Amino acid sequence: MFLFCALLIGAVAAMAQPSSGDRFEGLTRKIGFSRMIPPHGLEITYDKTVHVIFPSPVRYVDLGSENLIAGKADGAENVIRVKAVKKNFRGETNMSVITESGDFYSFNVKYADEPLLLNVEMCDFIHDGEAVNRPNNAMEIYLKELDGESPRLVRMIMKSIHKEDKRRVRHIGSRRFGVQFLLKGLYAHGDLLYFHTETRNKGNVPFDVDFVTFKIVDKKVVKRTAMQEQVIYPLRAYNYATRVDGGKAERTVFALPKFTIPDGKMLVVEMNEKQGGRHQRFEVQGEDVANAETIDEVRVL
Repeated sequence: MFLFCALLIGAVAAMAQPSSGDRFEGLTRKIGFSRMIPPHGLEITYDKTVHVIFPSPVRYVDLGSENLIAGKADGAENVIRVKAVKKNFRGETNMSVITESGDFYSFNVKYADEPLLLNVEMCDFIHDGEAVNRPNNAMEIYLKELDGESPRLVRMIMKSIHKEDKRRVRHIGSRRFGVQFLLKGLYAHGDLLYFHTETRNKGNVPFDVDFVTFKIVDKKVVKRTAMQEQVIYPLRAYNYATRVDGGKAERTVFALPKFTIPDGKMLVVEMNEKQGGRHQRFEVQGEDVANAETIDEVRVL
């Protein structure tokens, strides 16, 4: 019996040998090169800083080893600066970046005394949201803030609304001091709402936009009672106009999280002038939001 137990333990141990790494245990399928996002080669050094410029704000950076140090450039959301922590580190490491547009970038990084490129622009390595110009080095990432919507689809919808430039709403807007602030369209797709606005400056003095706010407020406010406000922050803005010259007009498409307006409340959209007093304001009622036009088909013109 003792000999039988020893043989049984030896057989089990032989069967439980660790994998050599050449094959996986169980039912698996090898990942092919068609699934791979080819990385870009990036050289860095100790005495100089390499800057990588992306087409949209950076949301995530991962460094493959402690030999690298990276961070956003001061005052710039779409620029990453990268340096070596020590001189002449051996081997190769990697860096991964995810941007606000939902694009994924991969880099293989190695040390060089004199990097060939100190400033790298990545704009040419992603596509513009259309079927053409789609490279194999960018992978779309779904961001939590967009409630599961594709960042690229959101951009395509905003671009389509802006290009089409149709006035679907004709009863909402404001006109003060020679400036007109209009709501041209209100659209719904998935869990997002899209506000198409236009600012017309009929005067001669340029109108500089300080900020635009969206907030749900009470229609009637009792005196000496604090007004309850719910601020709704835009998730994206296409062609965000910060300046409207005299005699000109600018249009912006805002993407906001889906919301409804309770009875007794309304949505107030305010646009404040920087260092000026020509502030604009218009109101959106609950039925306006409930009747937002549904986007069934996206066409980028």
